Amino acid sequence: MLDYIHFAHPGRLWLIPAVLIPLAVWYFFKLRSFNATMKFGTLKDFGAEGFTIRKFFAWMPPVLNFFIITLIIIAIARPQTTSSDEVVEKEGIDIVISMDISGSMRACDLKPDRLEASKNVASEFIQARENDRIGIVLFAGESFTQCPLTTDRSTLVNLMSQVKNGIIDDGTALGMGLANAVARIKDSDAKSKVIILLTDGMNNCGAIEPVSAAEIAATYGIRVYTIGVGTRGTAPFPATDVWGRKVYTQVEVDIDEATLQQISKITDGKYFRATDNQTLKSIYQQIDKLEKTKMMSMTFSRANDLFHPFLLLALILMVLNLIIKMTVGAILP
Repeated sequence: MLDYIHFAHPGRLWLIPAVLIPLAVWYFFKLRSFNATMKFGTLKDFGAEGFTIRKFFAWMPPVLNFFIITLIIIAIARPQTTSSDEVVEKEGIDIVISMDISGSMRACDLKPDRLEASKNVASEFIQARENDRIGIVLFAGESFTQCPLTTDRSTLVNLMSQVKNGIIDDGTALGMGLANAVARIKDSDAKSKVIILLTDGMNNCGAIEPVSAAEIAATYGIRVYTIGVGTRGTAPFPATDVWGRKVYTQVEVDIDEATLQQISKITDGKYFRATDNQTLKSIYQQIDKLEKTKMMSMTFSRANDLFHPFLLLALILMVLNLIIKMTVGAILP
């Protein structure tokens, strides 16, 4: 960024009036003395006529000297511009979204259902986190990695859109889903490591207990935000009647909030409950605010000197002054 022109030594500009005023007085009396002793061949050449070529060339050297001195003083005051370069370092956060894709995520208390609502909000969250690496882990009866940590948001959003029920055995291996997410992020060199664990049920399969997985996460400094998805009480669940028509039956919503709260407490995270689409969206917005990317900036300034044109112009005027004195000025009486 280019700043305004300034002087490295502005105090030296006071030399302009300090030198030019006495010099102007000296020239004034010198030229008066010069005009008083001038010899004229005719009355026409007498100074009363006003402007003449003789008078013009008589005043030229003093005027040029004024400009020369002014330019030299400006040059020694060192006019400059300052170029500032700001280097911004961004300290990103590594985030793994561990999402439940069990059959119960087909419940329609969130629209169009829990899984689609979770995918849509997660995709919006991913697109907003420009400086972070994000990964996706899915779990039901077992767990697998849908996408390792990456900054390629278009790939993440595309892979999130492909998530659906039934691609792995059904069940809710909550501990496995968390442990797999920990494995994906534990060796990261990021200073902030976060897991967003989303489920609508309770751990009912898998070889690792959720609390044990949380304790492992805590040892690696990983913070876990847990989200329980689903209304309280019952929720409409899609089914097919004997005529092949789609119907909805009310099923119990059974989220193990105590375990989710314990996981978040162990890892210094936070537990949220999403009972509708808007609440789920606001939860991700809260996490977005809690986990801000750190920005560090350093500014480097460079001074660009501009005295060279002033010295060059002063030199040109000095040469011009010398030419005048050696030619036209030399024939003046």
